[in-house]
Amino acid sequence: MNLFDFSWTLPVTDPTWVFFLVLIIILFAPMILGRLRIPHIIGMILAGVMIGEYGFHILDRDSSFELFGKVGLYYIMFLAGLEMDMEDFRKNRTKGIVFGCFTFLIPMLLGIWSGMSILGYGLTTSVLLASMYASHTLISYPIISRYGLSRLRSVNITIGGTVIAVTLALMILAFIGGMYKGTVDGLFWLFLLLKLAFLCFLIIFFFPRIGRWFFRKYEDSVMQFVFVLAMVFLGGGLMEFVGMEGILGAFLAGLVLNRLIPHVSPLMNRLEFVGNALFIPYFLIGVGMLIDVRALFAGGEALKVAIVMTVVAVVSKWLAAWLTQKTYRMQPNERSMMFGLSSAQAAATLAAVLIGHNIIMENGERLLNDDVLNGTIVMILFTCIISSFATERSARRFALNEIAAPVEKDATEMPERILIPLANPETIEHLISLSLLIKDTKNKNALIALNVINDSNSSEQKEQQGKRNLEKAAMIAAAVDVPVTTVSRYDLNIASGIIHTVKEYEATDVVIGLHRKANLVDSFFGSLAENLLKGTHREVMIAKFLMPVNTLRRINIAVPPKAEYETGFPKWVQHFCRMGGVLGCRVHFFATRRTLEHLQQLISKKHSATLTEFSVLEEWNDLLMLTGQVNYDHLLVVVSARRGSISYDTSFERLPNQLSRYFSNNSLLVLYPDQFGDPQEIVSFSDPRGYNESQHYDKVGKWFNKWLKKS
Repeated sequence: MNLFDFSWTLPVTDPTWVFFLVLIIILFAPMILGRLRIPHIIGMILAGVMIGEYGFHILDRDSSFELFGKVGLYYIMFLAGLEMDMEDFRKNRTKGIVFGCFTFLIPMLLGIWSGMSILGYGLTTSVLLASMYASHTLISYPIISRYGLSRLRSVNITIGGTVIAVTLALMILAFIGGMYKGTVDGLFWLFLLLKLAFLCFLIIFFFPRIGRWFFRKYEDSVMQFVFVLAMVFLGGGLMEFVGMEGILGAFLAGLVLNRLIPHVSPLMNRLEFVGNALFIPYFLIGVGMLIDVRALFAGGEALKVAIVMTVVAVVSKWLAAWLTQKTYRMQPNERSMMFGLSSAQAAATLAAVLIGHNIIMENGERLLNDDVLNGTIVMILFTCIISSFATERSARRFALNEIAAPVEKDATEMPERILIPLANPETIEHLISLSLLIKDTKNKNALIALNVINDSNSSEQKEQQGKRNLEKAAMIAAAVDVPVTTVSRYDLNIASGIIHTVKEYEATDVVIGLHRKANLVDSFFGSLAENLLKGTHREVMIAKFLMPVNTLRRINIAVPPKAEYETGFPKWVQHFCRMGGVLGCRVHFFATRRTLEHLQQLISKKHSATLTEFSVLEEWNDLLMLTGQVNYDHLLVVVSARRGSISYDTSFERLPNQLSRYFSNNSLLVLYPDQFGDPQEIVSFSDPRGYNESQHYDKVGKWFNKWLKKS
């Protein structure tokens, strides 16, 4: 009798052990190959080679690899579209389009010539092969992020060119794939173009609207994740339904959902986590199981194909970067940066070679044979290594040049620490999301969540609720790998607890929610906000959101006269430009002509990538004229000021009444910018509370001036 019902035979077929072995590979392959400086994507493919039929034959490429391979392939293309920085593309639109044309056309021409002349392939095979050279993957972009060089002109141009090159390469792949799904004639091409145009319109027009509606109605993280996956496969399925390749639909879904899924959001973190932990590695291991490495050395043809593919891919990308440099008279190191970022072949290349390998032509041969499949892996390996070394070398040169040059320090560059007092569980997610959008991405320890317990009115129930609020805030931020410092303290009242925490933790900004009016006597902002504004001169944001922050389509900012003279002016401009950049929405400023000039100068100098509009608002006294500009899915930001400050105006006293009357159905944010000094320094004999009586004299003077004009 056998004590254990276990028999060890190769290949392993039991689903439990198959999945276990795949997980072990996903776990240990990056550890081992990372020490050899081999990119993870190559590590997974090599692991698949070793365990596959042409290696030690530990596993068969069964239906699970086909299923996860399809999911992983769509997932790679979806993330490629989702992670495209569309704002960077718009910033250098013309240069990006020119580079995109160069980096697409040159590889296409060289690829078709080399495929037909050197390798002896047919026209269709050579065109598909050339489209593999034309696309590229930004696998070395993390190097740029590590050096803090993401705003370089050469980086933005390369990102813009990537959008053009990948889209055009996928179009060619979709057309060639469609050729082998029906009869090819004149009507075929006409109907294919019409179906493609209609489906692209369908995805681009309806997907964002459906996504925005869903994210507003359902905030459950699991439902949002499943919804996004459903949209990805709906896009891929619709594209296959009209006779195209599904990866183009997945890529388009990523592009159109780009604005709804900010890069610093829990949903984006979950999407990347699941893809990188399971779907994509499973797909890469399955690709490796198709590779016969022995064929590279068994005969000269496979090795010849691999060498030609690698040389053509590298040379064509270098020529594209060189031509762009000469066209715009750029620095040699900028050319090196563009070449380094654009020379790696990975995601779209793998998609093309697998689809071409699965297409059987009329003569019974594969469109892309086994030699091309094996050569593609060699090309991916070498181009990824070349890309990493070239980008690292160029980034180091840029960093050294920046260190050598004297840098003018700005007040806005001081380390940010955003304090978020929590009281209402319903507003926690909105306040944390807002703080994540405005914070500096380089500063990891920027968030402080605070729970203040009133000494005179404390109970065990309120203490437990406060702890749950802090835990919820920490969980939301942890979903995007941002640590939160949680603080729970006792104090005489809530306002003094916040003020003391601001001083103790050197907080630079305070983000609070707008309170609910308890009765008719209660004020619009509440006593907490009023006492907080008197007790600290740090930037204070009072927010009320009626929908998830990531579904906002526009940020409208009403700026008072003389706001440019406040010390916190550059900081709040930076915050909203940063927020607009992450959300991919337009930031619309309303101010006087003089203030608009200062805003335009500051934004063009430091935040030129942000989509902005500027409109003249001469009569600040009445915000009613903004009601026609602010829609239900817009955020209205009102920049106010404390009493006694340069930009303070007596019309601010009517602000609560105007906001509650005209904008009760809109998401609101009232901002009080930084002031010089401490609150205690402005106490005067004329007003022990620190109010500036000159404001009342100004009010009388304005009334008297109007009376004289009427007379």
